[in-house]
Amino acid sequence: MTDIAQELAQLKHDVQVLKDTEAVRNVKHAYFRCVDTANMAELKELFHPDVKVHFKGGTYEWVLNGRDEYLEAIANGFHSEAVGQHNGHHPEIEILSETEAVGTWYLHDIFWNMNEKKRTNGTALYQDKYLKTDGRWQIIESSYERIYEIVDTDILPQNLTVHLLGKTGRKLP
Repeated sequence: MTDIAQELAQLKHDVQVLKDTEAVRNVKHAYFRCVDTANMAELKELFHPDVKVHFKGGTYEWVLNGRDEYLEAIANGFHSEAVGQHNGHHPEIEILSETEAVGTWYLHDIFWNMNEKKRTNGTALYQDKYLKTDGRWQIIESSYERIYEIVDTDILPQNLTVHLLGKTGRKLP
């Protein structure tokens, strides 16, 4: 292979890594948006059917296997009596191969469960694994352990003038 052909092959590879990195970033950004808006149809497309989830907070621990189990847990948690704000930032994404990637995301979230009059505020580091199947990236593993978590009780959002999950979230019995 000539030097020019090698350089072009390397350039093509580097561009693909950049495209894949951006695609993985978009998957996780969409994840945060879909969780906070209870967009279950789009959220389903972001997860591999065999996804494994392990989230550990100060007051909870979720260990879930499979997309259906995870989506059911999200639908039950982000219901019509909840308000959520999840910001994922400072991504550190590494493309391991044409079909595998890993990422670390810094999470800051605030979650009100108005039914229980409880607010949770905290941060965590997500550790995710991604798999590219049929040309699209999906989350195959996702975990975090809280850096800190503050839970306040007997508290409701003050002056709540918009409540999207009230419309899009699962209705409580």
